[in-house]
Order: sequence, then C-alpha cells, then structure tokens
Amino acid sequence: MAATRLVARSARRLCTTAARNNVTQPQQSLETSTNTPTAVAQGWLFIDSVFPIQLGRWDPRRSFGLLRSPTLLSDLQDRLNQLTTRNFRVLSIEPQTKDGGVFVKFSYIPAQDDTPESLEQALQDQINEDGSLPSWVGLYKSNVWLVKGTPWREDLSRFASPILKVTFEGPDIHEEKLYKLLRPYGHIHDLSAPVPVPAGTSRSATLSYTRPRSAVIARNVLHGLKVDDTVIRLNYQKPIQAHAVRDWMGSHPRIMLPLIVFLLGSLTYTIFDPIRSFMVQGKLDDWFDYQKYKLYQWLQRNALDHLTLDTSPTLLPPKHKQVALEESWKERKQAESSIKAYLTDTPNTVAFIHGPQGSGKTHMIKHVISETSRTALVIDCRQLLKATSDSQMIGDLATQTGYWPVFTFLNSMNSLIDIASVGITGQKTGLSSSLSDQIQQILNVVGGALHRVYVSRRQDTQKRVIKEENDRKAAEEVERRRAKIKDGTWHDGRLDCVSGNGIMCELGVGDEMWDSDDTVAGSVLEKGGEQGVADKQAEEETQKKRTEMDVEAIGALPIVIIRNFDSKAFGGTGLLASGATREDVLNVLANWAGSLVDNQLAHVIVISDNRENAKKLAQALPSKPLNSIALYDADATSSLAFVKQKLQDAGVNTSFTGDEVQCLQRLGGRASDLESLIHKVRNGQTVQGAVDDIITRAVSELRKSAFGDDTDDAKGRPWGREQAWKVVKILSTKSEVSYHDILIDFPFKGDDNALRGMENAELIAIGTHEGRPSTIRPGKPVYRWVFEKLVNDSVFRATQEIAFNEKQIISSETLIQKCEDELQRLKTLEDLESGWFRWLRGTRRGIRERERLLLRKLGEANRKVEELERMNKELKVVIKRGL
Repeated sequence: MAATRLVARSARRLCTTAARNNVTQPQQSLETSTNTPTAVAQGWLFIDSVFPIQLGRWDPRRSFGLLRSPTLLSDLQDRLNQLTTRNFRVLSIEPQTKDGGVFVKFSYIPAQDDTPESLEQALQDQINEDGSLPSWVGLYKSNVWLVKGTPWREDLSRFASPILKVTFEGPDIHEEKLYKLLRPYGHIHDLSAPVPVPAGTSRSATLSYTRPRSAVIARNVLHGLKVDDTVIRLNYQKPIQAHAVRDWMGSHPRIMLPLIVFLLGSLTYTIFDPIRSFMVQGKLDDWFDYQKYKLYQWLQRNALDHLTLDTSPTLLPPKHKQVALEESWKERKQAESSIKAYLTDTPNTVAFIHGPQGSGKTHMIKHVISETSRTALVIDCRQLLKATSDSQMIGDLATQTGYWPVFTFLNSMNSLIDIASVGITGQKTGLSSSLSDQIQQILNVVGGALHRVYVSRRQDTQKRVIKEENDRKAAEEVERRRAKIKDGTWHDGRLDCVSGNGIMCELGVGDEMWDSDDTVAGSVLEKGGEQGVADKQAEEETQKKRTEMDVEAIGALPIVIIRNFDSKAFGGTGLLASGATREDVLNVLANWAGSLVDNQLAHVIVISDNRENAKKLAQALPSKPLNSIALYDADATSSLAFVKQKLQDAGVNTSFTGDEVQCLQRLGGRASDLESLIHKVRNGQTVQGAVDDIITRAVSELRKSAFGDDTDDAKGRPWGREQAWKVVKILSTKSEVSYHDILIDFPFKGDDNALRGMENAELIAIGTHEGRPSTIRPGKPVYRWVFEKLVNDSVFRATQEIAFNEKQIISSETLIQKCEDELQRLKTLEDLESGWFRWLRGTRRGIRERERLLLRKLGEANRKVEELERMNKELKVVIKRGL
C-alpha cells in the first residue's frame, strides 16, 4: 500500500510539472490531425515494460516494481521531456502498474499529412536515437505506442494473459481485418471467429498471442477503438478456466472417477503405507517412549530421583516375594509352562487361552512376557467392539497398533462420492470400502511392520552372537599367550627384527623352549589324529553356534496378543453402525492371526472368557489344531495361600481364625474377588465385613444384570426374568444341577438359547461331559452365596415368584383352552360316529380314551392354576408387609 501511494504521489508530481511547462493553446482531436492544423493537438501514448506485468494476485515481481517506481517514473519524465518531434510536450503521466506500462497524455503540433502511424514511428525513432526508455529490469526494450482507442485505467482483479477476448459492439469484424488490426503488437498464435450467442448478448472473438506482453499492448492501445460502425472492447481471458475444467470433469465421470480412485490408491500405497509401517514399527520398538532412552535414564538416576520427595512405600512386592506369590497359585503353573513352551517353539499355530473372567489370564500373560523381554503388540477387542461407528472403530484399532496417519473422516466422504457416482454413472467408484476391508488393510500394514521388526531384531541378535564369539576367541587367545609366556615358550618374531643379527634375525627364532605347537618333528599319524579331533571340535562349535542362533531367531519373533476375543460378551444384536456384525470383525482378526502363524511372522496369543470362541480360530487354521490352554479358579488351599502372601507383603497380620477361613472359602478362587478382598482388608476392614461387602455388591450387580432395572431393560436380554429366577432359585440350594433337568422343564422347555446367553454373561457356567453339556454351576464361586442371599430377600422373592407363577398360569390356561377346544371337536366327532356298527368296530373307544386323557390334563391344569393363584395371594400379602 505504501508503494502504491508513492507511485500515485510521483505521478501527481509529474503531472503538475508537465502542466506548468505546458502552454495553453487551442486543442484539436487526434482524428482531425490529418488535416492541415495550425493548433496544438493532444493524444495518448502507452509505454510498455516500465513495470513488471502482474500475472496473478500474488505475483512477487509487483512489489519489486513498485519499490523502483519513483526512480522509473522520474527517469521516464526526463526522457520524454527531451523529445522535440512535432513540439512534443508531456501533459500527464498515469502509471498502469498492473499491466506493466504507463499512459502518457501529450500535446503536439501535427505535421502536414500526418497520420497516427507516422507520429508513432517518429517518436519511436527519436527515442531510439537518444537511448531506450527505462525498464524495471532492462530485459525488455520499452516501446511507445499511440493509443488508438480510449485508455481504460482500471484496478480490477483482471490480470494479464496471452489470450484476449474481443467484444464487438455493432456488426462483426471480419477475421482478416481483425488480424491486420492486432498483428502489429505481436505474433498471434490462434484466432477464433465469433460464435452464436443468446439474443441481447454481444458477439466476441478470441485470439491468443505467443506472449502476454503483446496482449497487454494490444489491450491498452486498441480498447474502445471504433472500426467502421463497430466499437471493439478487449479484455483478458485466463488460459485455463476453472469452470471449464470443472465442467469437463463433471461431464466425464466415467473417466474421472476411476482416475481419482487410481490416484488416491497410488498415493496411499506409495506415500502413506510406508509411513504407517514405520510408525507401527516405532510403536513396537518403543522409539517414541522417551523413558527408554539412555539420556533420560541417566537424568532420572542423577537428577530427577534426587529431586523427588515421594517417600510413600511401593505397592509392588520385591522380586523374590513376587516369585513366591506366583508359586502359591498352583493352578497357574501348568498354564504358564504351556505358554512358555509355545513361545520357545516355532509358531505353527495359535495359542488360545480361555477361562472365566477374573481368573487372572491377562496378569499371567504379562508376567510371562515380562520374563522374556520380547516385543508385544496388544489388540483389545473389547475397546474395538464398543465403538458406535466405523470411524471410531478404525481410530481405536489404529491407536492400539500405532497405525498413523489415518483419515477416518474420509469414510463419510467416500460414501457420499459413491452415492453420487451411482446417480451419475449407475455404478460405485469403489472409494468406500466395507469395515472388514478397512480393518484388513490396517492389519496387513501391521503384519508388514511385524516382519520388519523380526528382521531387525534377528540381525541385531546375529551381530551380538558374532561379537560374543569373537570376544570369546580373543579372550582364549590372550589366555593362550599368557600360558606360553608363563611356560617360557612364547616368542615374538618382531623383536628379532629389532635386536637380532645374522642368522638369528633371518630365522626369527631365539633360544626359547619348543612346545608341542612349535615342534617340527612328529608323527604323521599323530598329526592326522589331532587334525580329526580339531575338525570335530570345529564342527561341534559350528553346530552349537547354529543352534544358538536358531534359538535367538525364535526369541526375536514379536508376540501378538488379542484380548477379549468374544462378540457375545458385549450384549446387543451384534450389529454395528455400518450394518457389519461383530462376528465379521472377529473373523478378520482370526484370519489375520492365522496368516501370521502360517508365515511364521509372530507368536499369536488369543485370550477369551469363553472356550466356544475357539471355533473362529479353528476355521482360520483348518489343518492345524489350536494350542488350547485353560485357566480355572484356584482351589481353597491356593486361594488361602494367595491371600496370605499378598497380605504379608502389605504388612497385614495373616493369622486367620476358623470362621475367617470359612468366610474366605465362600469367595472361591476367582482372582478378581480375592484381589478385592485383599484391598478391603488392607484398608482396615475385617475379613467377615469384606466378604459380606463383596457379596452385597455382587447381589446388586446380579439383580441388574440378570433381571434388569425395568421391563424395557429386561427385554434386551436373551433370557426372560422367569428363566433367570428359575436358575437362581435352584442354584441357591445346590452347587451344581443337571443341565437337561433345567432345559426340559418350565420355563425353558427345550430352548437352550437362554442358557447360552446366561453363560456368555457369566451368570452360570456350563460343564461338559464328552463334548456335550452336562452340568450347570454358578458363573463365579461367590455367586453360590449371592444366589442364596438374593432368594432370601422376601420382597424380591415374592415379586419374582408372582411373575413366575403368572407365566405358569398363562401357560396352564393356554393348555386348558386347547383341551377344551379339542374336547369340543371330539364331541362333534362322537356325534358323527354314533351307531351300533361303529361301536362294534371300536371307533368310539378311541375317542373316549382321548377324552379321558384331555380331561385328566384339564383337571391337573385347573388345580395348578388354583394353587398358583392361592400362592400369589399369599405373596402379595408379603409384599404389602414389606418383609
């Protein structure tokens, strides 16, 4: 802005100077200059290339030209004042910086038979004789052009272009005449004739110069020129019009949409996928964990630890106590041994660890992996399947694996593009992919990163093994030399070259003693025997080294842990926002896990609360059996030892009485319940109070999970309230019941979906015998006492009993109605079958037997209804009393 104001002030100063020097005389237009004039005429000149031609809004050359504008305009004024042709006088100078030129208003005395062309040539000749006009860089020679039209001094955002649009205000100008008119200003690359336009719109022609400078001169010189009866207007036109490109792309979707898909796919595979693989590898190798770097660890030891005033005791037990703690849990020993054996072998299958929730599966895996110090990638299915949208699930998976960058917002955009493509072309572009495909794409990149981690770790291991071998050989060589020096048999020939003389120097030996290695004499057989022993030892060393490297190679494999591998544990119908099911997501993970072990890229450990989820993994590995590892609740002895060890580490007295031991046994061996008990006892509660608190809290949780807060909440479960009450009531008095006794009785009546749903929700545990369901137990050991306390709640029991009886009443009344309807039909049939002949044939006897059976069922159902209604009346009295 400052430079623009400076140009304006310079121009006004020059105009004032020119007006002061000008002599006021009668003026005459340029058109009458061809006559014999006696007065002064006026005209306009356009001088090009004084400033840089601005080609766009952000052209940096414009600022450079504006900075030099005062000097350029001053020099131009001096040069123009030196012109004497036809008494040339400058009246005003008006810069047209956007077009890189200057408009000069001048006065002159026309010569005899003077024409605009002769005047322009005379001025140009005198300028060439005295030297060129000033230019902003001097690369172009500035020329003067006589303005034949009307100068248009505008500051619109219309920038110079080699293409000009010539608009005709009047009849069209012939193409040849238009060419002759515009050719003097530069070489014309193309000229198009006017095209038909709507009524009321001026016709126009388009021409393109080879250089923008020619178009600038033509536009400023000829704009507003009247040719015959037509006035021409010239304006710049952009070489590439945005709307033209947009219209072409919109009119050719069958070409553009596949091209866009190809470009985006190429961009993803060539740029983003390598970055994502690098980021996943960085997460696995802890490149971005500043606590792993030696500089931070040094600062932590020497500075930060001394500044920390935290004197609170650590909650973690010492290492030897932790080992004792793990040994006290006897049920984990076999599972840990199986996992360690799997991790030390070549990955040929998937390790499937199953056990009830809270049995310590995750804790055990962390303990085993911490001992191996291997790279581990953890994918939590619970976090993924809780997502409410595809974008959220993709983002969660990317966060867990380190997959970055990820553009989740593109999913909705791709869907919109597919919808638009279907409307335009009738087919999808393929930009949007299903949720399974997106997860598979992420996992493929993660698999490539796992392979890179394995290769990197194996190379480091090989380098370390070779270095250790070289160090061992160097140490053996040093020891051998020391032994020779001690025995006096070591000799260094380099000393003879310094101090020896004569034959001693040439031989390189002295008077040292000969040992078995230096003697020349010896038996050939002895040499052959020694060589064979040496070869055998070398072969054994090579084999040992190869074995060590193979073991190290297996140890370099990363470990992939897939937690909470269960779709039914999250409730609902299993449908996600996009229409995909949770089963589809788990199937993708299962297939990916199978591909990892097939290609031997990693050890894969899958953790699930339900053994039935192994079916998905078995389908992904049809030819290989799974390495199934079960983890159960601890027995009473292990549970008591576990609690005592934990409390001893915390400094709590562990001398339990007989009653306290019985209370502890009520919790069973579930790790989560035992940890809760330990926490409560450490905070000052008694064992009895802690156990009662755990049971009371479990009662509230069970009441909500099994029966729901209200009717609508209960409808969302795969079982009914009466079915849950039946199981709770029976298991409150028995620790184990027959599976089929409950299944065939009311209210299940052969439908096992409700029992399977309860098992997935961990309300019950179904035991098997030879592969078939056999028994039903509480889902947790503590549920045995939770069920008992829930049943002893008189009001809750009365409420559930009434609802249970109502269901039975409805079922009995339905049976009564069916019996009555069938008896009515039998009565009609008996009337039709009357007669002595049919009586002799025995037809009526069958009807009578069926009637007796229906009457017996009808009587039993009536009595049952009466009994249930009587019980309901009594239960309602209990509810009213609130006891």
